[in-house]
Amino acid sequence: MTYSIKHLFHIDAPRQNVFNAIATIEGLSNWWTVQTEGSSGLGKHIQFDFGDYKGPKMKIIELVADEKIVWECVASDHGWLGHTFVFSLDENEGKTRVRFSHNGWQEQNDFYSSCCFSWGRYMESLRQYCQTGKGEAYGSEGYR
Repeated sequence: MTYSIKHLFHIDAPRQNVFNAIATIEGLSNWWTVQTEGSSGLGKHIQFDFGDYKGPKMKIIELVADEKIVWECVASDHGWLGHTFVFSLDENEGKTRVRFSHNGWQEQNDFYSSCCFSWGRYMESLRQYCQTGKGEAYGSEGYR
């Protein structure tokens, strides 16, 4: 049995803007980590680092403009290798509904719990970035 971290929330911004925030290097560096490098097309790789800590390397394995992006972790020093990360977008009551999942956990341990909390925090950073133009990416001035 595997476990997933799931978040469902709404962003008061056009779906195209939200998609660009999760599907481009510029967007990602404004809400997750300022140390985001790579290419954002289908089959391309994105590296996410956090200060001196080498973070995960993701391969984009599915990309549907303004609707969905799926990453697979292809390199990780902390146990995410093979995990998938899904962002699905649709419109709901005039807002963009985001369904996020981080899949592939073998157990619900302390690291799983820590990641649940962290993903919630970063999803709020994504919402703030899309609604105000300013997120709280790791390494940014507003990061706390």
